[in-house]
Amino acid sequence: MKTTPFRASFAATVMIAVIALAVPVSAQQQTATPPAASQPATPAAATAAPSPVAPAATAAPAAPASEAASADASRAQKSTAPVMPVMKELSPWVMFMSADIIVKAVMIGLAFASLVTWTVFIAKSIELTLAQGRLRSALKKIADARSLAEAQFALGAKEGILPSFLAAALREARASAGISSDAGIKERAASSFAEIARAESRRIRIGMGVLATIGATSPFVGLFGTVWGIMNSFIGISKSQTTNLAVVAPGIAEALLATAIGLVAAIPAVIIYNHFARMTKGYLELVSRASGAAARLLSRDLDRSHGSVHSRAAAE
Repeated sequence: MKTTPFRASFAATVMIAVIALAVPVSAQQQTATPPAASQPATPAAATAAPSPVAPAATAAPAAPASEAASADASRAQKSTAPVMPVMKELSPWVMFMSADIIVKAVMIGLAFASLVTWTVFIAKSIELTLAQGRLRSALKKIADARSLAEAQFALGAKEGILPSFLAAALREARASAGISSDAGIKERAASSFAEIARAESRRIRIGMGVLATIGATSPFVGLFGTVWGIMNSFIGISKSQTTNLAVVAPGIAEALLATAIGLVAAIPAVIIYNHFARMTKGYLELVSRASGAAARLLSRDLDRSHGSVHSRAAAE
């Protein structure tokens, strides 16, 4: 009976001691060894004991990872790629404003020459048209005249080439009064007519020399501007050290604009000059007809005066 409590107490003492010793050891193990989830897996451990599920788990995100890497690489290439210069608008005004000062002066000169060409065209067209109309009308009025006095009366006090011929014939007839040589009178009157015709030819050709000069020199002036502009373009290319079309094209286009303006000024000038040459030739033919009409009237007056003299002498 006494041994049973002793054994029970001894067993209880041993159990308490075991429990007291076990609690510190487990606490030390818990603090010394962290949980498996918090410890990073070493490559050796991962390669030494691969689990059968690991390949499937790691193979699945391989494709998205490669796509993300390619996307990052493309973005990096785009960010590091050189930005190409944007070509500016190549309108004629923009090209003129960005051109060199010499090329600008050439363009302005050619534009002024073109303005002069069209001004001469308008002015000479009106002048030649009116002059031809007046001369044709005057020739119709004196078609039935029998003497210089009748012709002057038919024309009135108008100014023109035909009234000038008639006035010159009358002056020569009055100045040669008393001279019996009709041939001398007609020769002197023809000389006066020739002087009047030459003066009218010089007057009617005013402005045509300007057209001839513009038509002959404008292409070469434009070519000078082009050569100067291309030279500056090549200098710019050597400074920028690039042959990119976006860099080269604007300067060459500005240079070629000078040649284009030169042709725009020259081609109409040549065409208008040839047109006025034909019109002037037709007008001078009318002037020659007027000179002949005045000479015929003078010859009639001379023959009539000599006939009246002869008739008076015969009557006496």
